[in-house]
Amino acid sequence: MTDTESIRARFQCAFPGFSLDVDLTLPGTGITALFGHSGCGKTTLLRCMAGLQSAPGTMTVLGETWQSDTSAWPVHKRPLAYVFQDTHLFPHLNVRRNLEFGYRRIPARERQIGFEDAVHWLGLAPHLNRMPAGLSGGERQRVAIARALLTSPRLLLMDEPLSALDLASKQDILPYLERLRDTLAIPIVYVSHSTAEVARLADHIVMMEAGRVVAQGPLRETLAGTDNPFRLEDDAGVLLEGQVIALDEQWHLALFSFEGGRLWLRRNDRLKPGDRVRVQVLARDISLALTEHADQSTQNLVPAIIDQIDPEVVPGISLVRLLAGPTALLSRLTSRAVAQLGIEPGTRVWMQIKSVALVE
Repeated sequence: MTDTESIRARFQCAFPGFSLDVDLTLPGTGITALFGHSGCGKTTLLRCMAGLQSAPGTMTVLGETWQSDTSAWPVHKRPLAYVFQDTHLFPHLNVRRNLEFGYRRIPARERQIGFEDAVHWLGLAPHLNRMPAGLSGGERQRVAIARALLTSPRLLLMDEPLSALDLASKQDILPYLERLRDTLAIPIVYVSHSTAEVARLADHIVMMEAGRVVAQGPLRETLAGTDNPFRLEDDAGVLLEGQVIALDEQWHLALFSFEGGRLWLRRNDRLKPGDRVRVQVLARDISLALTEHADQSTQNLVPAIIDQIDPEVVPGISLVRLLAGPTALLSRLTSRAVAQLGIEPGTRVWMQIKSVALVE
């Protein structure tokens, strides 16, 4: 990636009991997720990028230098927008006037995003005359995101914007974030510790531990690596992209086709044939067999070839990387099961994947 196509961030700073030391080159489009456990430095890095946290380093965005070793733009001069966990809406202004606050800060000739576009993208037309106190948590966050976009930023930073929401509100807002990812040319850096959010939204991932970057790269490839530092987390797995090709109305299932096979997954009310979707398949939910067993409850039987075995990643547990066609998946097995099956790279197996374990 050239400087005009990327975001480059290098920072070093020390605090009592914690230090941040990162050197990153991120794509200048799509959503990059900063991922890791609480306290790993995700928010500190985001604040450094915004200029909210003073730290030695450099920062360039799409070829424009915001910070060098000798100078740094103050936060109010950086053409970015920052979406916090708390929406910080003006309680005395209705939704329209909250949105106009950001919009009117930008001279008309410099506006890159139209008012009606932001309202449409975030589904806010029915709420323009409502006051923030009468909105749900998800609706308030959608207003906050739209207000940020209406400042026409060159970079959008989002600090765990869904962490304060309940499950229903998260499910409500996620489709809007997907729309922004697919519509906007503005790069987004998105902080999260939720693998489900990252799998659904991100294109690129940066994994952090103790203020350091421990892995980074395109989302699908990084999640599918056996050296992924979070590979033993309970919700670790891979991301599949494909298309819904059929619905089973009787059993409330959808048939999902990806490059390498087909899977039945739980249907929701939004899914329809032809939809392009992402599906997260967890390593803990794939078991292996040497032959096809149709007389079982598991609905998804997918042929695959063993690509790699990482033995004893922890005592008694091995991680197996499989290929279904060109698509990589991970299975977490006991080392005893690996030995009893006698599998090795090149062995042909059947993956057994529970339909209920798939999350669209």
